[in-house]
Amino acid sequence: MTTKSIPLTDDLHAYLVAHGSPPDEIMRELIEETRAALPDDARMQVAPEQAAFLTFLTRLLGARRAVEVGTFTGLSALAIARGLAEGGHLTCFDISEEFTGVARRYWARAGVQDRIDLRIGPAGETLRELPYQRDIDFAFIDADKTGYPVYWSELVPRMRPGGVIAVDNVLRGGRVIAPGNADDRAIAAFNDEVLADVRVDAVMLPVADGLTLARVL
Repeated sequence: MTTKSIPLTDDLHAYLVAHGSPPDEIMRELIEETRAALPDDARMQVAPEQAAFLTFLTRLLGARRAVEVGTFTGLSALAIARGLAEGGHLTCFDISEEFTGVARRYWARAGVQDRIDLRIGPAGETLRELPYQRDIDFAFIDADKTGYPVYWSELVPRMRPGGVIAVDNVLRGGRVIAPGNADDRAIAAFNDEVLADVRVDAVMLPVADGLTLARVL
């Protein structure tokens, strides 16, 4: 047996998804619509197993107050909203009315629209509108890669002790070990920043394109 994560063939990936809270009809239709209507951008959607993990993690934390930076067509937000404790609330930050218009339709179909507050605008600015108090249980960062340090700096001081920040795309398809473009270099530098941040303990997991989980101390 290997001591490393094994590569996933298409068949093995399908098996993994089928055995880990597979997408229901609403999620499947959202995934399919995103791929069909936005083929050039569909890569920004979280993987199905990642969506299941976000719901599981949100439930595990008993999260009531959650924040998402980068919503796209709403799959990750739907997953997080479904995992919130009773009375929980998710604040989403995105810049696109077009993409989040798709999200709103599916949130309504899933009956979670009342748990989600969507704010449109540059997240580096709109995040600063959040109260400066340590009450966020869970945060998910999956937006423009060069903006990650800004989002991190705004979120960490607002997380409750023991709260968790999940950060997507931290492996950049494997290119973080030899960054080839500005986004790759930004993520490689950000990963080093997280490793050196004494306010958190963190683990990087090979989920989808790499997922860092950081627990705020």
